[in-house]
Amino acid sequence: MEETDASVATLHALRALGITLVLDDFGTGYSSLAYVRRFPIDVLKIDRSFVADLDSEDAEDAGAIVEAIVNMARGLRVKVVAEGIETVAHAERLIALGCATGQGFLYARPVPPDEVPALAGRAPLATV
Repeated sequence: MEETDASVATLHALRALGITLVLDDFGTGYSSLAYVRRFPIDVLKIDRSFVADLDSEDAEDAGAIVEAIVNMARGLRVKVVAEGIETVAHAERLIALGCATGQGFLYARPVPPDEVPALAGRAPLATV
């Protein structure tokens, strides 16, 4: 990511091929606001640490961060996915904060590739 001009050109070429670009673990580590602004990102994945904190003593702060990410993404016309949804309470709080797409153990545990088609036809465990 240090060679940003080359990286940006490569990412634009990938998008031109129809590939969706996702910035994973947003809000932690190397996933900074600079990347969202500079790179052609299609989806931000909110790091699971913020989702886990939605029902902790840090719930108010975590909720403020999630809401800020959702609002920023909306302004940039970028989709948002929340990682690490483990409870219905997580799902409901995320919906209230404006994030209606998520993944996590509430919906399904990781499965081998040959089991994925069976999951696609299964009714959701919760609405997010």
